Amino acid sequence: MGEEKTVAQNRKARHEYSIEDSFEAGIALTGTEIKSIRAGKVSLAESYARIEKGEAWLVGANISPWDTGNRYNHEPKRPRKLLLHRDQIVDLLMKTKAKGLTLVPLKMYITGRGIAKLEIGLARGKQLHDRRHDIAERDARREMDRAIADADRGRDRVRGR
Repeated sequence: MGEEKTVAQNRKARHEYSIEDSFEAGIALTGTEIKSIRAGKVSLAESYARIEKGEAWLVGANISPWDTGNRYNHEPKRPRKLLLHRDQIVDLLMKTKAKGLTLVPLKMYITGRGIAKLEIGLARGKQLHDRRHDIAERDARREMDRAIADADRGRDRVRGR
């Protein structure tokens, strides 16, 4: 029908964690919540997912109350149930318990059919030296790209372009 529209991204997640695997999950929402999500009033910062009593939950995500909502408007930071298959929940529970991994929301998006989905990452926390290494790699790559671009510009001047 259409393409997916990213509503919110957790940019800090890829900086603070190394993502080993990712899953797509549906979210159980109320009417005013989906309206706020479609309007882009979502923040995934400081949120996480956890498995409790055989169910997956999104905790700490902030979905702002709907502007024209009435007394039935939703609580902004309430825990929301994630819709996953039973075998996915068991698999995630085993990996988080055994390997010491964390469930981190990466992005929330609206599908072409208008359904809100959440991408969850199975993540391992990065140490400070890992983050410094990533930053050094990124800076080195940027310097190389800049040097190549400068060399290309110099070659173009010589050719008279």
